[in-house]
Amino acid sequence: MLTRARKMVYRARGYVSGALNGEPFRFDPYHSKFWRKASAGGWEPETFAMLDRYLDKDHDYLDIGAWIGPTVLYGARKARHVWCFEPDPEAFRALAWNIDLNGLNNVSAFAAALSQGVGVARMAGFHGEKGDSTTSLLNPAGAAGSDVLTLGFDQFETAVDLNGVSLVKMDVEGAEFDLLPTLTPWLAKRRPALLLSIHAPFLAPADRRRRVEELIDALGFYPRWQDEARLDIAPQSLLDDDALNRFRSVLLCG
Repeated sequence: MLTRARKMVYRARGYVSGALNGEPFRFDPYHSKFWRKASAGGWEPETFAMLDRYLDKDHDYLDIGAWIGPTVLYGARKARHVWCFEPDPEAFRALAWNIDLNGLNNVSAFAAALSQGVGVARMAGFHGEKGDSTTSLLNPAGAAGSDVLTLGFDQFETAVDLNGVSLVKMDVEGAEFDLLPTLTPWLAKRRPALLLSIHAPFLAPADRRRRVEELIDALGFYPRWQDEARLDIAPQSLLDDDALNRFRSVLLCG
């Protein structure tokens, strides 16, 4: 009863008060459980540490797979400008709401999926709910799916000035294996730090080693790779059986 009453208060007021890594924010009331967890420091403190490390008011931030916006909101306080993509319609509504609640005028948010080119694709969450954090182009036949607009990175790159990007975060629930090759010419030229979530378990078991190996080869121009604890690793360690069967987050820099 207390939880239900609290949610009613939040929704009547129109926002939840909280913080991200000590920075105060207002959040949409429909994800209050998540925002309470994040405010208590229980959501990816290592990610906020990377935003602190690589963002400043002289550089920009590219967030691919923004979900409802925790990294966008925090990044906007640190960076000169934030470019972000979130194709899931339900998640994008919350993302736009959170940007507006905090009066962030240095964020450009796009309700589209970066992919191989302009088109329309079907995507759904692996948990069967719209707007959850597992929505993926790898799951077009999933329950509660949506048709979304896709855009090629080369088309986006020619439309905006990305020369000031110091950090790219990519968390696209398995679509990274098809998306990253479209970014590699730009990444190799500009060399921003890349915070990459690798979702090998969303691939068929027989394909995992090959697809991760292709990803490692494509990003071989980065001299330094770090794991979730920000310890240096050999890229080939991502081909170990344990690594192939769990979700990984790596930082590429140098």
